[in-house]
Amino acid sequence: MTRLLRPSRLLAAAVPALALAAALSPLSAPAAPLPVDKAVLDAQAARIEAIKKVHPAVVAVCMPDGTGCGSGVLIDAEGYALTNFHVVQATGPFPTAGLANGVLYSAVVCGIDKVGDVALIKLVPKEKGKPFPFVQLGDSDKVKAGDWSLAMGNPFSLAMDFTPTVTYGIVSGVNRYQPPEGKGLLEYTDCIQIETSINPGNSGGPLFNMRGELIGINGRGSFEKRGRVNSGVGYAISINQIKNFMGHLRAGIDADHATLGASVGSLSEDAPLQQMVVKQLLDESDAFRRGLQEGDQLLEFAGRATTSTNQYKNILGIFPKDWRVPLTIRRKNARQELLVRLMGNQAAVVERPMPGGPPMPPAPAPKGPAPKGDGETAKMYEGRKGYSNWYFNVLEQNKLLGAFKKHGDFSAVAGRWVIEGKFEMADRNGPMKVEIAEVDGAAKVTMRLNIETTLEPLKQTDVAVQQEPIGSGGLMMAMYHYHRFLTRGAKGFEGLFAHGGHEPFYPYPLDGPGPKSLAELRADCAVIATKHGSVNCKWYFSLKDATLLGFETYVDKDAKDTENRDPCEVYFHDYKDVGGGRKLPHKMEVRFRDKRYAVLTVTKYATEK
Repeated sequence: MTRLLRPSRLLAAAVPALALAAALSPLSAPAAPLPVDKAVLDAQAARIEAIKKVHPAVVAVCMPDGTGCGSGVLIDAEGYALTNFHVVQATGPFPTAGLANGVLYSAVVCGIDKVGDVALIKLVPKEKGKPFPFVQLGDSDKVKAGDWSLAMGNPFSLAMDFTPTVTYGIVSGVNRYQPPEGKGLLEYTDCIQIETSINPGNSGGPLFNMRGELIGINGRGSFEKRGRVNSGVGYAISINQIKNFMGHLRAGIDADHATLGASVGSLSEDAPLQQMVVKQLLDESDAFRRGLQEGDQLLEFAGRATTSTNQYKNILGIFPKDWRVPLTIRRKNARQELLVRLMGNQAAVVERPMPGGPPMPPAPAPKGPAPKGDGETAKMYEGRKGYSNWYFNVLEQNKLLGAFKKHGDFSAVAGRWVIEGKFEMADRNGPMKVEIAEVDGAAKVTMRLNIETTLEPLKQTDVAVQQEPIGSGGLMMAMYHYHRFLTRGAKGFEGLFAHGGHEPFYPYPLDGPGPKSLAELRADCAVIATKHGSVNCKWYFSLKDATLLGFETYVDKDAKDTENRDPCEVYFHDYKDVGGGRKLPHKMEVRFRDKRYAVLTVTKYATEK
């Protein structure tokens, strides 16, 4: 009868035999180790150093019933961390988060992107003011197939002390497209395909390059039929896509992705090169109003070439709703560029949990009563329709308006304003005078551009009147809202006053030749969205120094007549001190429907208390 040996007995039996063999061998001296190429040792050292650097910032996002963990990564010292939407969908608004130091932190969901499967959470420090470890954001547009990458996270909840698992492999593809997981949600566009192993529990975890820079958030994988074993292909949401939504996520917005409002497809299967052309257009789309036509060939979308349906979907999917992007088209062998505002993607908010199953299934939805925050996190959550957490929207509003206030406090001059100077139009010019007064709730705007026009914004509700002067899209209404915004702030807008995330803004040059491309005009801005009466406005503040670069006034945003949906656009230039530490623009360009209406040069501001 044979019997298995215990490991210790097996070792004891082997020692005499090894000793005898060594004694009988004429070559008993050990062989010298083979030399290792210095480049290999250097690469190993760099890899170990990169892991060591980012290791403390990897997050285990814990399910409320203790059934498992997702993953995440800290991106700043304040405790903000990125993860997947489908991870926090299972945790509710108050996840708990463990770090590699073994400490469990309370957390709260800040912003979500259901379509892109991204969420931003905020960890609460144990000691107030103590910074968290965090990683640097990389540039995913520089990632190439064949690059080495590191994935970190908590597959299968292996580490109960929150120590992350590290896997190492190559990037096997870039600019990949993965269709939505039902209802238009969890669509992976322009994502990074990796051989680096990820499994259930890695969801929301970081993908790094070999410098320890964050290049993506892992979220999906290709699995065998049983749905638990990775077939060797995973997908990470690119960090550059997430950067486009970061302003929305920090402002607690339930973010939406963009559509063009047009159907775009290949011209012909037999064409030698895939030519993407506009097949259909929605009449209510901004693309239609900007002049896009059926049959136009789409050459570039936001500066990137479009030669296939896959490319088009990838590029379109990385932008938030309402962003304006340049399109380059060819029509009758002539190239032209259009600046188009993108439409929204979500038809309705889906509240139910994401269905289970591969790839990367989420943890089940919490059972029992909805989770509640502790004393600190409970203060950091406020539900509101259209927002994942209104608390953070107010927080971002206050930060932005606090920075803007450095350019002047106008609350002490909320009385009558008189603005004098001159105007220049394509066909005429002359003296300009604008008077704005609001007393006891009665508002009146008088504007003289050769001809004097008067508007009572709250009484005259006819759209044609509110859009005067003719051809401006509502310049008098715009000036009324500008006065109200500066002097009253949030208190002046009963319908809406919210941080709108980040958007690009395109101030045109006042003089000289136009730009070679619209991309040259782009200024990245933080946005405040307001509504007073029936009029909506969007206010654009430079991300560099919080200067108000301009705003748009929508007199009738939801008009059935699509011609009335375009805003009056006002661009500010030449800020100068007007006393009391206040600065105001001394040149304003007014545009409507892609055309310049006028340039206003201000020589005098007179303001009253």
